[in-house]
Formats: sequence, C-alpha cells, structure tokens
Amino acid sequence: MFEGNLVSLRALRAEDAAHHLRWRNDPEVVRWATAGDPGFGPVTAEAVARGFETMLRLNPRESAVFTIEELAGGRVIGMADYRDLDPYAGVATLGVTIGEREFWGRGHGRDAVRVLVNHLFGAYRLGRLELDTWSGNERAVRAFTGLGFQEEGRRRSAVLLEGKRYDTVLFGMLREEWESSV
Repeated sequence: MFEGNLVSLRALRAEDAAHHLRWRNDPEVVRWATAGDPGFGPVTAEAVARGFETMLRLNPRESAVFTIEELAGGRVIGMADYRDLDPYAGVATLGVTIGEREFWGRGHGRDAVRVLVNHLFGAYRLGRLELDTWSGNERAVRAFTGLGFQEEGRRRSAVLLEGKRYDTVLFGMLREEWESSV
C-alpha cells in the first residue's frame, strides 16, 4: 500500500469489480474519464469479470492496477494504473479515474497520481512517465500540470464527444523534474 495526503493506493482485489462495474456504467464517469469512449463503458458484469481475471494476474514489472481509497474513511473511490512499462527505454504510461463523483475536484485524483509517480520513479529505473487526457477535461489538465507534468503535444481533433471535437493532450515528466520537486 502506498499512502498520500488524501488517498492510499492498494493492490486490486476481486471484490473491487463491483466498483468498476458501477463506474463504467455511469455516463458521467465515462464522459470525464475517457471522453465517452464506448470501450470503457457501458459494460456488462461478465465483461468486467473477464477483465478482472486479467488485471489480477498482471506482472508488476510491466503493468498494474491499484484501487484508490480515501484516507479519511477508507472508502474505495477510484482506480489508478500504469502500463507499457519498458525497462529498456525507461518509460511507463499511467492513468487515474476517480469514480465516486463526490470526490471530483477535491484533490484526490491529483494525490493519487502523485503517489503513483513517486512509486514508479522510486521503484524503477525510469527516465520518464507519460499520461494523457482530452482537452475538455480541464480538471485533469490542471492536476497534471500542477504536479509538474509538461504538455508535450496534442493530437488535434482526435476526440469526438457529443458532436464536438477535442484534442488529446499528451503529458510527460522526466526523472530529473521529479527529483527536483521532491
């Protein structure tokens, strides 16, 4: 378990599937987490169960999914992950979703990313971390830049949501940037 100021990240458990099912079938969570990507939701309980079988067997040297719990009450509020960990290039991609709406905009997602960044740079010989969001998710953009991630590029008009086009915004953080901030 890794602890921050507002949240802790713990290993995924089979019983967390119920939370994932609820979040992935909440249109607002799907909208903000993935710009409405139908690959994220809605989903069936069977699909989530199959996905959990895979997630519970992930090799942490390559990828992992964590459950985010709020420190104050221990409530499960979201998920964080890293994937595509390449030990040769020294790069990994990470992500975060706060699935419980009442925790949106209160710093829990930002704290979860900070905890995950500290874990990844601390445990692995990585030179950089990457993540992305869509340009309409201003909360995520503020959280990522506030943590020291640099906007490195955009895939213009790559996201279509409710008939409107948005950019995919790409962020990166280098190890030396992280080291100078801790």
